[in-house]
Amino acid sequence: MQKETEIKLRASRETLEALRDHPLLKKRNKSGWEKRELFNQYYDTPERDLSRAKVALRLRRDGDQFIQTLKSRGQSVAGLSERNEWDWYLPKAKLDPKKLGDDCWPASLADLDKKTLAPIFTTDFVRERAEIAWGRGKAKVVVEAALDLGKVIAGKAEEEICELELELRQGEPEALLELARELAADLPLMPCDISKAERGYRLFDANSYSVALPAPALDAEMPLDDAIAAIAWHLLGSSQRLAEQYRFNGHWKLLGEWLQQLIDLRALLGSLGQAAPRASSHGLREALDALIGDWRPRLAAGQDDEAARQAAPQQFADELAGTRWGLFSLDASSWLLARSWAVGRNDRGNRQGKAALGKWLPRLLGDEARDLQLDRYKRQPEDLAEQLPRIERLLVWLRLARSVLLEIPETDRCYGELNKLAELAGRPIDEEALEARVSQAHQVLTLKSWKQLLK
Repeated sequence: MQKETEIKLRASRETLEALRDHPLLKKRNKSGWEKRELFNQYYDTPERDLSRAKVALRLRRDGDQFIQTLKSRGQSVAGLSERNEWDWYLPKAKLDPKKLGDDCWPASLADLDKKTLAPIFTTDFVRERAEIAWGRGKAKVVVEAALDLGKVIAGKAEEEICELELELRQGEPEALLELARELAADLPLMPCDISKAERGYRLFDANSYSVALPAPALDAEMPLDDAIAAIAWHLLGSSQRLAEQYRFNGHWKLLGEWLQQLIDLRALLGSLGQAAPRASSHGLREALDALIGDWRPRLAAGQDDEAARQAAPQQFADELAGTRWGLFSLDASSWLLARSWAVGRNDRGNRQGKAALGKWLPRLLGDEARDLQLDRYKRQPEDLAEQLPRIERLLVWLRLARSVLLEIPETDRCYGELNKLAELAGRPIDEEALEARVSQAHQVLTLKSWKQLLK
């Protein structure tokens, strides 16, 4: 078994052409580009038991070699993934189930009859690969760069493969992100954590690709720094999966959910005080403000305008054809991997970062709730929109960390009612909207949980 660490970046055909001669790769290319045709047959049971167990089984023909590979799903965020991989070289193009022993086969599939494994889809592509190496401080970094162009085929359905893969051979994962970031500064490259196998399953069954990621595992005793990392990785990873799925099928609801992840991430960054000094997140906040500033009005327009909804897929394609989204995703990944918010902060910030989440969070929510001054907006509902950033800061923590608030009652209801208030704050003002704002502000103020926060 070996550990595979790689980053996958979706590209266009024009971008692949440009990458071959990109100055950065050209300077570090130690092997030249080697072209190979790779033919890959994936296997599963008719019930797709392997997919549910989060493993992928394929048989690859690479020239005269036949390679059987089993991969685990592993962790993948913003295109950067770590997976366990087992390879077996076979004498002919025939799957050998006997190789799938207990050392690699998931325990959940122990009773599976391997004779039921059958071909399910193919991923055939031309790969151009090169060894890229350079010095990073005193360490050497070696990366295999692969330009893949071909197709995923499942029955009569097919999807183009057009991507750059950077696989770490030697060095630290941060080096992959640094290289990807430098390339994405010049070319539109979209970090993408959907594997070729996942694309095949998605073609085979459109409902097999889940955009939902497991909620971050939080508890009252964990340090705030760990909670920041868990929540931010979750939001970034969710935004990537939603972007990929919206690009694939254009469903309007997914675009709104994608924007919500960005709003939540922006609110998170704005809520951290000295634990994450503003200078440490300045670039990310600027990028998020620009994305949200462009896309929030489009989503608002599309609520009542079919033409706006119909225009959104092309607008999103145009977004992906630029460098903004890829650069933001890679910068955010680097920021999280290096925990950059903790670098160079003062003693007070270090104390906050080490504080138990269960003690820090009620204080934050209490301060935000008091500063919201909902009584005022019962009298001046026309000004509620100015408090939307504060409401969003409350919402991101209530959505993802309300299980930590053990002494505050009805936190689910508090989140729901506050979310309704946020929706009203973002609507255009008319007499009906103003009356609804007054009513909803009163509703929040009467909640037991809100009264508890205000103490």
